[in-house]
Amino acid sequence: QVHLVESGGGLVQTGDSLRLSCAASGLTFNRYAMAWFRQAPGKEREYVSGFSRTGGYTYYADSVKGRFTISRDNRKNMMYLQANNLLPGDTAVYYCAASSTVIQSALRSPESYANWGQGTQVTVSS
Repeated sequence: QVHLVESGGGLVQTGDSLRLSCAASGLTFNRYAMAWFRQAPGKEREYVSGFSRTGGYTYYADSVKGRFTISRDNRKNMMYLQANNLLPGDTAVYYCAASSTVIQSALRSPESYANWGQGTQVTVSS
């Protein structure tokens, strides 16, 4: 019943920017922790950025700090990831995830999230 739909991916060059969107439905938006993960071919799914379930905290993987910015619009049930200065290492499928139960100490683990979108492909050429 929870549906997450990502959009905004594409093929870009090193240094370009993309704005990824996640549209959520079937959930009480501000009662869920939400996050962006990414998965490159042959790699494990990796935490990128996310919001805590309460308190409004935001988190970033070290690899994207200073380049990516997460935001949300509670009224629209939307989450965004502004990805600037993209690098080839950012190439991956980016997934939106949501959890009503995750705690702070486990929010970087994919196993903590029961709800996932279909993913949107980001490809960064060198």
